[in-house]
Amino acid sequence: MKKHSLKKAAVSFASFVKREPVLFAAILLAVVSVCVIRPAPIVCVQAIDFRTIAILFSLMIVIKAFQSQNFLDVIAARLLRLCKTRRSLYFLLTYLVFFSSMFVTNDVALLTFVPISLLIFRQIKLTSLHLVILETLAANLGSCSTPMGNPQNLFLFSYYHFSALEFFALTAKIAVPSLFILGIIILFLTRNRLAEHGGFDEPNVIPGNTLQTQMAFLKLDFRTIFYVVDFVLCLLTVFHVVDYLVMLIVVAATMLFCNIRLFKKVDYSLLLTFAGFFIFTKTISTVPAFSVFVQSLLSSPLKTYITGIAASQVISNVPAALLLSGFTENGAMLLLAVNVGGLGTLIASMASVISFKLYTASNPGDGRYFALFTVYNVCLLVLLGLIVYLL
Repeated sequence: MKKHSLKKAAVSFASFVKREPVLFAAILLAVVSVCVIRPAPIVCVQAIDFRTIAILFSLMIVIKAFQSQNFLDVIAARLLRLCKTRRSLYFLLTYLVFFSSMFVTNDVALLTFVPISLLIFRQIKLTSLHLVILETLAANLGSCSTPMGNPQNLFLFSYYHFSALEFFALTAKIAVPSLFILGIIILFLTRNRLAEHGGFDEPNVIPGNTLQTQMAFLKLDFRTIFYVVDFVLCLLTVFHVVDYLVMLIVVAATMLFCNIRLFKKVDYSLLLTFAGFFIFTKTISTVPAFSVFVQSLLSSPLKTYITGIAASQVISNVPAALLLSGFTENGAMLLLAVNVGGLGTLIASMASVISFKLYTASNPGDGRYFALFTVYNVCLLVLLGLIVYLL
């Protein structure tokens, strides 16, 4: 019986590590650093940026509230009726993900629009492989533009006390070139005679009235106005107009009153990941040798840029931002690095894993996604990385 319990516990632990590898790494690093260095308990508490965690929690639950009322699905259904050609469909879905990710985060944008894209392309009998990869690129690049677009931006915006003007001036270096690059890729992919050059042969005009029959319905009720007020309150808190404790209390009270089930849908593992990396970074920074080593990697703007991009490829851009921020005052370069660094490997941005899983689950026999995704991302990482640094 005891052996069976140990085996069951081991299986559960292995399942947890496989399901939440970043969270596991954050907890492990925090526990090991605390056990080895033994900082005072107050240091661990002070290390946690409760403002960032409160804003992240509030934004996540408000976005889940909007999802429950089908806001994004209705917008997509209405716009899809305007599409008559494959090219217009590519443009619409790619840029819909790009701009929506600025406000609802990159992972939510992908979770919303990738399933819609897979369904539509299956109905019109066209491959969705290139489109899903483009949507992933669009989500990671569009979310770079705003503080609430992704977790690392929210943290860095608060940590380095950027003004709104400073922040948007920096992220425009990524967003503006990205818009043009994505457009050029779409124009190339949807050329009518691409098959003559070794590419795929697909009709340009979409058959039938598939897109015109896409339906979705808003679930508007008294709660909608509360959700809108909460979202505005979150934005005001991000830009330091409202105190984060006031925002947290109002949002929590609203959700308790409107829909208590939304609390179950919050990604608490991300919040715990932040807390773990906060403790690890603060604790390890008290070790002189480690601190000097990391600071040497971040001793110039170029080194900070390269290190931020490189670290993102290995540990993902959110942990890279949390780890490196404690060792450099060059917040501008670090912000650009971890956002550009979301391109490249599949794990450089954890949002990329979402679309990978959605596509492979929908196309179990298609093994092309990973290789093609890597080609797109590495090429764009090199191109955009150079453009952003030179701007």
